[in-house]
Amino acid sequence: MRVASLVTAGLGLTCLLAGSVPASATPAPAPPAHQRLVWGPCSPQQRELNEAGAQCTKVTVPLDHSDPGGPTIGIAVSRIRADPAHGERRGILLSNPGGPGGPGLDSTLRLRPALKDAADRYDLIGFDPRFLGESTPIACDPAAPAPTPGPTTTRRQDFEQSVRSARDTARRCLEHGDNARLLPHATSRNVARDMDAIRAALGERRLSYYGVSYGADLGAVYTQMFPRRADRVVLDSSTDPTATQYELFQRAGKPLEEALDAWAGWAARHDGTYRLGGTPSRVRSNVQRLLDGAERRPVTVSGIRLDAPLLRLVLRQLIQHEEYDPALAGTVRDLIDAAAGRPVEPGPELAAMLELLASPELADSMLGGALFMCGDQGWPAGGWPENPETYWKNMERSRTAQPVFGPLVNGMMAPCAFWRSTSGEPATVIGNDVPVLMLQARRDNNVPYEGALALHHRLTGSRLVTADIRSHGVYGRGLDGLTPVPCADGAVNDYLRDGTLPGTDLTCPGTGEDR
Repeated sequence: MRVASLVTAGLGLTCLLAGSVPASATPAPAPPAHQRLVWGPCSPQQRELNEAGAQCTKVTVPLDHSDPGGPTIGIAVSRIRADPAHGERRGILLSNPGGPGGPGLDSTLRLRPALKDAADRYDLIGFDPRFLGESTPIACDPAAPAPTPGPTTTRRQDFEQSVRSARDTARRCLEHGDNARLLPHATSRNVARDMDAIRAALGERRLSYYGVSYGADLGAVYTQMFPRRADRVVLDSSTDPTATQYELFQRAGKPLEEALDAWAGWAARHDGTYRLGGTPSRVRSNVQRLLDGAERRPVTVSGIRLDAPLLRLVLRQLIQHEEYDPALAGTVRDLIDAAAGRPVEPGPELAAMLELLASPELADSMLGGALFMCGDQGWPAGGWPENPETYWKNMERSRTAQPVFGPLVNGMMAPCAFWRSTSGEPATVIGNDVPVLMLQARRDNNVPYEGALALHHRLTGSRLVTADIRSHGVYGRGLDGLTPVPCADGAVNDYLRDGTLPGTDLTCPGTGEDR
């Protein structure tokens, strides 16, 4: 059984990208000057929204905001009204779950347990960004079946397969239907404009917002484009606004290796359970031996061959949070056993990843995010070298200092190296004093801490809450079964409830990595 390429699987596994939908974009009627929204039940697929009493509608926006009288598209929007019994209504609260490419129709609803009583003061507004989910979609030609990988491989063969896959994805997107006309309008700045159109359609003077990861960067874009319409804005886990998307991937290599060091220390203390080595150096040696072997002979688990690029992706997915340390140790143990030819019944985390890799839909699961990662000219996405050899040289060069994750983060070209459809609109320049509350984990190995400091420096009206933990995402961690950071959750809720930013930057204590 074949598995998807490095980039396709990687962007799926790390939740960098989310799915497109199998339909073509068709222009909607031109928007009236003041839209009359027709609210009704959400689609049957939105079970949680319907159970919560939400209503859904479509907001009509221009395909090209510089041509408001031209073709239009529809943005799917959900609403849960504020509860007037619990205080004065503040306004609307939008959110974005990241990606880029993550549908968000139910995103704000999912935050409600963490928001506590602050939620009662807002109409909770979810939306699917343009071309995603239930908004007017973009689709690509279906992926052709790829040949089953052989029992042996090389570094170069793995790389060349990823190049072929990326080139094919770009081709089948750019040549499909009317995509050549639509794709230049898939940009983060246009999503921010759509957010402002939602605000206007709802009759609100300002909007409040929570965004995580790419969603945080999107929120920062909104504060620059519409500073007077930004109310209470929370940015969780953001990036350096001077870097390109490829540079941001590269910068994750060092904190990823540091996270692996921390995990190796934990695994060594639990050697009696996982048998990965009694010292951190032995644990790391065993991981490196696993990867080195897979660069010659892929590891077969449950009938699926996992080459070294895919193994690196599995490691990256599980190294993000301290709470995943046992799952990572169990997964590495299973992979080492499988590489040695021993029968393996994969643990739940590895089994779930294998199921994803075997899914026939995976090859298209990264297309939604590619629209924005490749379509933006610069931050928060875009900026990809066009020559594949640039990625190869960077991958090989990184092995000395970053032997586990360097080849991964330097090789994430996605289809963007071959994308020929961008807006031509420059990157957003950050630099104003809009009040913003920022959150960042000090040991975030997805978007490094230094990037948040760079954004914080340019957002001169911001306050930064640092959580001393290894995590990607700080607010509402309890919603995902992770250990909450009470002082960070409290700072967000105080701000959204009362408009109170911390007087100074704060550091919240962590849970510790010596469990």
